[in-house]
Amino acid sequence: MSPSRTFSFEFFPPKTAEGMDKLRVTRRQLAQYQPHFFSVTYGAGGSTQEGTLRTVREIKADGYNVAPHLSCIGSTREGIRELLQGFQQDGIRHIVALRGDLPSGMAVAGEFRYANELVSFIRECCGDHFHIEVAAYPEYHPQARSAQDDLSNFVRKVQAGANSAITQYFYNADAYFAFVDAVQAQGVSIPIVPGIMPISNFSQLARFSDVCGAEIPRWLRLKLQGYGDDVASIRSFGLDVVTELSDRLLAGGAPGLHFYTLNQAGLVSTVWQRLGL
Repeated sequence: MSPSRTFSFEFFPPKTAEGMDKLRVTRRQLAQYQPHFFSVTYGAGGSTQEGTLRTVREIKADGYNVAPHLSCIGSTREGIRELLQGFQQDGIRHIVALRGDLPSGMAVAGEFRYANELVSFIRECCGDHFHIEVAAYPEYHPQARSAQDDLSNFVRKVQAGANSAITQYFYNADAYFAFVDAVQAQGVSIPIVPGIMPISNFSQLARFSDVCGAEIPRWLRLKLQGYGDDVASIRSFGLDVVTELSDRLLAGGAPGLHFYTLNQAGLVSTVWQRLGL
């Protein structure tokens, strides 16, 4: 593994004791690859806050670097300050700072509107204590008014004090390289790590992609649809696609990979081994 590259795995906080047990097994399997960190997601408006904190503390207690997601929409400055102080007390040095989504039914955005405001607030509160990751969208944020608008938003997050970025998943390597070129042309030089989503279930992937604006290229969508309910073929073909994508990204100079594991180790492990990492 290249020392300058960052490899990481993302989990979501389980809702049940059984889910927590399964995640422990997954984590043990993936820990053998010595990732730079594990990250743990945070539900809309902080709806999984308790589960996120519990999961983060357990990973930290097991001796691993962990990066909690922190979304600011629907939050207060005081509430965020308390969370940051708790992270500091727990010895956490890494945060994924996001705008996040408002839970359905909630109308008020809270005291923060954008992720750059959260990044500024973290720096104001905690100086350089935290390494701050932000989100990047190679195919542009689904709510962006234009491509240029989205690039400007990203640059603002970096200027506010972000150290590095993790992208939304994508299946078009050219979109990633074009995005990196575009932000570098704006004077941004932080590492932008591609987010990698293994393919195990087409209908689930299509649902995720519709929500987050990640494009499933037409050739890939039609090929996956063609397999119908043949799960083994979907997984096999998906592994080929994701391995080839990851290989091309690393060969083209990507500074690492961030795997969206969906709390499963199998597909991620296979991609990892095929890449020879």
